Amino acid sequence: MKLSKEIKTGIIAIAAIGLLVAGINFLKGNSFLGGDDTYYVYLPNSGGVTVAGSVVVNGVSVGRIIDIHLTQEKDSLKKVLVKFNIQEKSFQIPKNASIEAGAIDLFNKGLIIKTGQTNLLGFYRPGDKIQGVVPVDLTSQVKAYADPIVQKVQRALSSIDRMVNSLSAFWDTTATSQIKTSMHELRIAIQRLGNVALAVEGMIGEEKLRFERIMMNVESISGNLKKSNDEVSAIIGNTKRITDDLVTADFKSVVGNASATLKTLNDVLAKAQTGEGSLGKLLTDDKLFNELVNTNKELQNLVLDLQAHPERYIHFSMLGSKTKGVPLSTSEEKRLRKLLDSIPD
Repeated sequence: MKLSKEIKTGIIAIAAIGLLVAGINFLKGNSFLGGDDTYYVYLPNSGGVTVAGSVVVNGVSVGRIIDIHLTQEKDSLKKVLVKFNIQEKSFQIPKNASIEAGAIDLFNKGLIIKTGQTNLLGFYRPGDKIQGVVPVDLTSQVKAYADPIVQKVQRALSSIDRMVNSLSAFWDTTATSQIKTSMHELRIAIQRLGNVALAVEGMIGEEKLRFERIMMNVESISGNLKKSNDEVSAIIGNTKRITDDLVTADFKSVVGNASATLKTLNDVLAKAQTGEGSLGKLLTDDKLFNELVNTNKELQNLVLDLQAHPERYIHFSMLGSKTKGVPLSTSEEKRLRKLLDSIPD
């Protein structure tokens, strides 16, 4: 089968595009066909790594660095974000692993993945952002060691320079006169310090006498307190006895009276429960209770009859007619009127 020129041109174009894509992936650090797992690692600084640098595990390259750029993070450990891939399909980054940006050999730098002995936390997923570290290299160590020494040497040279300038000015006439003036003022200051020391010594002597008198007064006060100790103890003893008397006299009598009262009340209640005495008979005798109820009922009927027919019991005659009903005396009529007036309507 013979292919036309157009088909051949299309096949060549497709092959060229495939080679171009594969070349771009290779230049970016990816596999030729792409599809690698991509991860990110935060670093405080780049650590000298570059794009297309190797990602190494136990000395074996398993991936490439794809991109490096600065971040806007405020954390000092997250100033640089490095994007890298893992081309080894059988390798996963465990969560207990550490990633360092350092030297792979004498000439190249890249990312070094250090895995732990055991993995109990699982693995990172593609796209995760991992915190990495940048170990201190030899140059930084030498610089950190040399900087303090250089600073000390610089301070020593400055001191030597000032000393040389002072010595050169020492022989100057103006400087000599200034030194003499300074020495004179120094002698005057020492003399004044001596006078001040004498004044302080005299003041200390006076204060010493005052302090001795104060201590004598304190000693006298302590002696008086010691002499008054027996009297204070007697006062405290009397107070204690008075308190004991109050407790034993008042409280005991009150508790005794309360106990006797409760006992008497218990006896009365016991007798009433057994039917003894008036209260007991009232509580236990049904006949007495029924009689009281009947009497109360008859009294109520009497009062109602008095209200309805007072003429049956009281008859008043202005002309001396024949008396009807029950004859009552004057005192009985007054009591009966009082009883009727006290009954509510």
